[in-house]
Amino acid sequence: LAYGAMVLDKAKASRGLRRIPERTLLRLALVGGSAGTVLAQRMVRHKTRKEPFRSQLIRIIALQIVAIIALSIAMIVVELPEALWNSIVSLTRGGS
Repeated sequence: LAYGAMVLDKAKASRGLRRIPERTLLRLALVGGSAGTVLAQRMVRHKTRKEPFRSQLIRIIALQIVAIIALSIAMIVVELPEALWNSIVSLTRGGS
């Protein structure tokens, strides 16, 4: 969705049409579309040097990386991967 929004915004920009607000593009990145946003930046060369968009996108990506690391550590600390593995093994052996 974020990728599509960026491509659409680029097309609107080149035609002089009403644009998609940067706030909307950044919100799409924040809710999980950061990879699509970055990919669109690279592929269609859109908003690659635009500030503060660029800096805010970098902050969003950093926040997402920190969140993933924190969740990964939390799962390891409470041994969720081991509990999940034991559940899968139990199911494959016919247990419940």
